[in-house]
Amino acid sequence: MPQLSMHSPIGDITISEEDGKIVSIDWGWARDQKATPLLKDAKRQLDAYFDGTFDKFDLPLKVEGTPFQKQVWREMCKIPAGKTLTYGDIARRLKASAQSVGTACGRNRFPVIIPCHRVVAANGLGGYSGAGGVETKIALLELEKALMSL
Repeated sequence: MPQLSMHSPIGDITISEEDGKIVSIDWGWARDQKATPLLKDAKRQLDAYFDGTFDKFDLPLKVEGTPFQKQVWREMCKIPAGKTLTYGDIARRLKASAQSVGTACGRNRFPVIIPCHRVVAANGLGGYSGAGGVETKIALLELEKALMSL
């Protein structure tokens, strides 16, 4: 499986590709690197995002999950950079529980691209399952200037 790692403000991340689609964004540095055209494009888009000059990803993703998880992830993708929604907001849209929305957020294999960091608790930030936990969520929200709205 081709992988390309990169440095970012939230730590090293590795982008993985399979059959012409991105299959995950993982924390850390992969041992073997293979820079395919798709992985180079993904890195370029992520670099631009971290530079503050880009906020809409256009990458083919191999999204695997339950139908409910896919609904949650689609809702997360509708949240524009610089904005947040609560777990409860999404739960109401999907007629589900806030806890189930949080569980779906935690199973997101595409952090930053599917912006689970833009989903917050009604009384604060809530959790974040990525490396660095809530500190990483804060860094991403600060990058997007979204903390001012909390």
